Amino acid sequence: MTGPALEQRVRLAITLGDPRGVGPEVALAAARVMADRPDTPELLFVGPTGTCVDDAVLPLHSIGKWTPSSADDHAVVLARAGSLAGLAIEAATAMALNGDVDGVVTAPIDKAALHAGGYNFPGHTEMLASLADDAEVVMMMAASHTAMGGPLRVVLATTHIALADVPSRFTAALLVSQTMLTTAALQREWGIPSPRVALCAFNPHASDGGLFGNQEETIYAPAIQQLRAAGIDVTGPVPADTVFVRAARGEFDVVISPYHDVGMAAFKTAAFGHGVNVTLGLPFVRTSPDHGTAIDIAGRNVADPTSMVEAIDLAVTLVQRRRAVVGGRA
Repeated sequence: MTGPALEQRVRLAITLGDPRGVGPEVALAAARVMADRPDTPELLFVGPTGTCVDDAVLPLHSIGKWTPSSADDHAVVLARAGSLAGLAIEAATAMALNGDVDGVVTAPIDKAALHAGGYNFPGHTEMLASLADDAEVVMMMAASHTAMGGPLRVVLATTHIALADVPSRFTAALLVSQTMLTTAALQREWGIPSPRVALCAFNPHASDGGLFGNQEETIYAPAIQQLRAAGIDVTGPVPADTVFVRAARGEFDVVISPYHDVGMAAFKTAAFGHGVNVTLGLPFVRTSPDHGTAIDIAGRNVADPTSMVEAIDLAVTLVQRRRAVVGGRA
């Protein structure tokens, strides 16, 4: 196909993730699911040869060869897998920054393998931010529908850090910047003119007036004052045991969670398998399925590609909305 129709197709790079995991097979399965759609995006696999995508119709941008052997030392295999996963992320990011693709969809990685492979990042979000000239980013989980019916969007204000480190890293300035970035993205790319933001409390019962901590007073109060002065529709701090249910029932457009597990546990309980990880703040669109590498079932072709399909679909939608905003290609 040539001409204007091809020019308007969204082009996405799909990194294959850890080659030991289900990334290659869910990427291939998702591409097959979408193959007969009239609006199928132009997809490019990015990863090593030696996986199930070798015989796929879609093109593969190879960054090496995956040649595992049962005789190899575990540490050697771990490092090789992490190195290949990291190289794929670097290659796909370069394509996006150069305008060769409109966005990147990433299959799951093993963070221990990534470190063993020489990449000192706790996850995709931090690595992508670094590769994009240290962009300020937001990690948001999004599901178009949940077990409670409505959509759910959850932002993790602090991402992949130890729980013991959260109190020193979670500040009013961070809460303000993450909320403002999220609000701008929801306006621009989700078409929500005035997003309703809920701030998930840090302490149980939002500290009950200081009985269980003081973050609600010292961090949330000044942040909320600043956000409201900027015209943002913000509610909080709302206790964690109710805020996600209220959001899924339609009361809020997004929940800002103070740390990883309180947000992820709620999100995956409500929408696991249908959620998408979105990195806001990058100069290109990036999405990812909401599951991990699932190495224990890899190679059996039983992994569900639904979340990968959702990730590709959302990436297409976000690219198209960016195009509409700028009046051309993202």
